[in-house]
Amino acid sequence: MSDADRIVLLYCTAASVAEAEKIAEAVVGQRLAACANIIPGMTSLYWWQGKLERGEEAVLILKTRASLAEAATAAVKAAHSYSVPCVLPLDTAGGNADYLAWLLAETTPGA
Repeated sequence: MSDADRIVLLYCTAASVAEAEKIAEAVVGQRLAACANIIPGMTSLYWWQGKLERGEEAVLILKTRASLAEAATAAVKAAHSYSVPCVLPLDTAGGNADYLAWLLAETTPGA
């Protein structure tokens, strides 16, 4: 597998499940990711503008190829309500070969 075809997971957070779904539809709809998983009910603690904040969020995990991570990140940012959304690419190692082939096929332009 070439470096461009390496599989990455984009770990994101969203203000709600509805927002995570909207972001996922935008990214997967453009074939910048093959799949999105949404996990509701996360509690986050974080510093924002000098103050410790607490909020309820949803986790969004997008599965894509390394060569599309930058474009997928831009699509997340464009659809997101946060001024500084969390989008972290996480490298993977190995996996089910059939699943990886499917993921690569579904993130091929014009597929």
